Amino acid sequence: MNKFIAYCGLDCEACEARIATVNNDDDLRAKAAKEWTELNQVEITPEMINCVGCRIDGVKTPFCDSLCQIRQCGMKNGFETCGDCQNVKSCDKVAAIIGNNEEARSNLNA
Repeated sequence: MNKFIAYCGLDCEACEARIATVNNDDDLRAKAAKEWTELNQVEITPEMINCVGCRIDGVKTPFCDSLCQIRQCGMKNGFETCGDCQNVKSCDKVAAIIGNNEEARSNLNA
């Protein structure tokens, strides 16, 4: 499995946080922070936009690091991704992602 595919099936290589981190792009960090603040209705600062990828050793956004229930479950169960879980198609945790993102669902073969 591609190491940039997150537990939920999203492609971390396409994530603005990873792109901003890899390129040290403060303008992209500011743009992502503004968008994510509006989307999630919680304050996200540009300083929080640092991540190398969900399943890669290194820096993570605060959400990805410790708040993402999908990532926490996958790590606890020793899965490479949620696609390894026999309950992926009925899982409430990952449902919002794979229910709204065909690429993520395909990445997990769900």
